[in-house]
Amino acid sequence: MPDIFWARPEDWKNLDIKKIPTPSYLVDLNLLEKNLKILADIQNKTGANILLAFKGFAMWSAFPLIRKYLKGIAASSLNEARLGREEFKKEVHAFAPAYREDEFKEIIKYSDHVIFNSFSEWARFKPYVKKLANRVSCGLRVNPEQSEVQCALYDPCSPSSRLGIKRKNFQPEKLAGIEGLHFHTLCELNADSLLRTLKAFEEKFDQFLPGMKWVNFGGGHHITRPDYDRNLLIKIINDFKKRHPHLKIYLEPGEAIALNAGVLIATVLDINTPFSATQGVGEGLRAGSAILDASAAAHMPDVLEMPYRPEIVGAGEPEKYKYTYRLGGISCLAGDVIGDYSFKKPLKSGDKLIFLDMAHYTMVKNNTFNGIGLPSILIRDLKGKIRVQKKFGYADFKNRLS
Repeated sequence: MPDIFWARPEDWKNLDIKKIPTPSYLVDLNLLEKNLKILADIQNKTGANILLAFKGFAMWSAFPLIRKYLKGIAASSLNEARLGREEFKKEVHAFAPAYREDEFKEIIKYSDHVIFNSFSEWARFKPYVKKLANRVSCGLRVNPEQSEVQCALYDPCSPSSRLGIKRKNFQPEKLAGIEGLHFHTLCELNADSLLRTLKAFEEKFDQFLPGMKWVNFGGGHHITRPDYDRNLLIKIINDFKKRHPHLKIYLEPGEAIALNAGVLIATVLDINTPFSATQGVGEGLRAGSAILDASAAAHMPDVLEMPYRPEIVGAGEPEKYKYTYRLGGISCLAGDVIGDYSFKKPLKSGDKLIFLDMAHYTMVKNNTFNGIGLPSILIRDLKGKIRVQKKFGYADFKNRLS
């Protein structure tokens, strides 16, 4: 996982957080729209169709803004497909590693595209699709075997991957009714990774493209990151279209839509180990230890899964400033540690911290481990006014259990 060098503290430095309840996610619609305009520009210059992947960001109160710019959504479950149909109200593209038969009947009701992970799945559900008189376009996920992701947990093309059909297992005699191919090999990567992936995809599956109507380039395209090579992306897509002018092209990033568009605001509850200029902590750090009302395990699980260290407004790397602290979450998990940070002033109970880039893969993945409450969801609208969109309480914890 690369360092989050693209985070923008200046977007939040004037935020008055004194009256904001914590923990809270705060999504800024102006920053979200900034990303959407970049994505719309890619669509305009290539004719490609960009979808919002709900697995990264599914804040449906923001859908009225997002659907002004994007063509539809990518769903990975029945619930996501239904949310897309009912709230986004544009194209719904569904893919799952496998489908439950009792759910599939509903998934195709909500979906425009359904993508299968194997020929056996396609054979099993083909009768259901036929009953819809071609209302749903069906595709297959393929595995180009082009591994670009360094973190094994997020690599769809690892040698043991269960995702996608490898060329050696491809069965062209069973393609009747299949209108598209889908591949997904990326995670937070630049356009050069797509270039290599597309080369591998065409080398293995090019002969089947004349019989297709569309190709889905999957997700993991970090298009809205400042250092992303958008000119190269445009060239890659347009060159592909020249080679295959009959194909409609889709991309389905999740993270690029909400990148840098939101924060998590947390409060320091306790300094359980005061800062000491002589005391060694961890790997020799001169540090204190602070407990927050937020949790890496419950509220920002990618911090532990990737892992990575989110940036905090006004803080620096360990020992950059005079006072260094190890920030821990409120859960009883020993490893619920957000990271080591330095500050210009010593921390004290009641201080509030702003964690950057906390819109994507937070709300969609958070949990109530230890019965910890879910952060409220706040919106800063296009006029700069902050409102509480959603609060959570005991019922949200209880209703998940029996």
